[in-house]
Amino acid sequence: METYAVLDPSTGAVVQTYPAASDDDVRQAITAAAAAGQDWAATKPADRAAVIRRVAQLHVERADELARIIQREMGKPHADGVGEVEFSAAIYSYYADRAEQFLADEPVDLLDGQGSAVIRRSPVGVLLGIMPWNYPYYQVARFAGPNLLIGNTVLLKHAPQCPESAAAIAAIFRDGGCPDGVYVNLYASNDQVATIIADPRVQGVSLTGSERAGAAVAEIAGRNLKKVVLELGGSDPFVLLSTDDLAATVEAAVAARLENTGQACNAAKRFIVVDSLYDAFVEQFTEKLLGSWSGAPLSSPRAAQTLADQVDRAVAQGAHLATTGERQGCFFPAGVLTGVTPDNDVYRQELFGPVATVYRASDEQHAIDLANDTPYGLGSYVFTTDPAQAQRVADSLQAGMVFINGVGAEGPELPFGGTKRSGFGRELGRLGIEEFVNRKLVRVVS
Repeated sequence: METYAVLDPSTGAVVQTYPAASDDDVRQAITAAAAAGQDWAATKPADRAAVIRRVAQLHVERADELARIIQREMGKPHADGVGEVEFSAAIYSYYADRAEQFLADEPVDLLDGQGSAVIRRSPVGVLLGIMPWNYPYYQVARFAGPNLLIGNTVLLKHAPQCPESAAAIAAIFRDGGCPDGVYVNLYASNDQVATIIADPRVQGVSLTGSERAGAAVAEIAGRNLKKVVLELGGSDPFVLLSTDDLAATVEAAVAARLENTGQACNAAKRFIVVDSLYDAFVEQFTEKLLGSWSGAPLSSPRAAQTLADQVDRAVAQGAHLATTGERQGCFFPAGVLTGVTPDNDVYRQELFGPVATVYRASDEQHAIDLANDTPYGLGSYVFTTDPAQAQRVADSLQAGMVFINGVGAEGPELPFGGTKRSGFGRELGRLGIEEFVNRKLVRVVS
């Protein structure tokens, strides 16, 4: 049984616990979502969009309160929490403003010219969303926003350490005019999740989380012939091949590593630097990373212990660590690992926290090989003064996303997702509204 509780990582104290869902609660939730689906699907896209637009407005109006909630739940600094809430509002607004455009009939050019044909997008039914703790509002927005606009209904299982933000989101949907059963928050257990996925009324599941969780959900969904979207881990490379401003590049590298206290799937984690810049980069990057660290806690004692075990093992296997101190509870010092070789366990692991690894590349091809030598394939970053090289390297990287000469450039309109063990499917942008939709062919012969 999952324990839903707010444990403040800055103090280690349990602030509040929430009752887990009973099996009867789960049955009622599925029934409610299925019952609401017919009327919600029949609602005009413009009317569904009006609800989602109000949801966006309520996020902005309640930004301070929402940010304080996740500061308690997972240690996110208040200003970062406000930023996350505002980005979530932008996602809801993006889809609300484009609902009719995205859901309009798509004509098909007929080869024989006889009659007409269109692709008509319609909802598939009840969906289950399984959300992580690191972006409690943003993750829900990019799943629920487009899918509710399509006309699907949503069952939402948040991370056990985020029950307060989960309740706050549910209240926003209710206060925004979402009909009963259209968005249902569930404090469900893993066993109950399996039951939900197997239920014939549930048509698909989207999970953002660990490889282990993704594999388990995909296995259950596969047995039950349900579509899955998975956004899993990442160990994104930051490839530096040339620069005319090393200080600015170092600033970007530090920002890319310390996003969300280093707890972002698509944060830059492996810094791959061409030989001619390596020594200067390591010196400046280490000084800047260690000096810039705000000291915010990681999300939980378990997260801090996991990172500590990985770093300690990396050093025991020959890596060199530059750091500012020792872990104190959930507070983890920033660090830079160098000298990591392929036989070191951390070489193919994801480090979820303010620790970076830096690798020396002899040339462009070596940098590409290092970047791709990972089980993950979520995002990537390429810094170079040569536009042709930038495009060449982008084409060679095994990743779902490539950002050239910039970090923090995500937006509601840009598809998000990966390849390899980082999962499959896309969220955000036009592609994000296409995952759980029935593209129905309507052919008129005469």
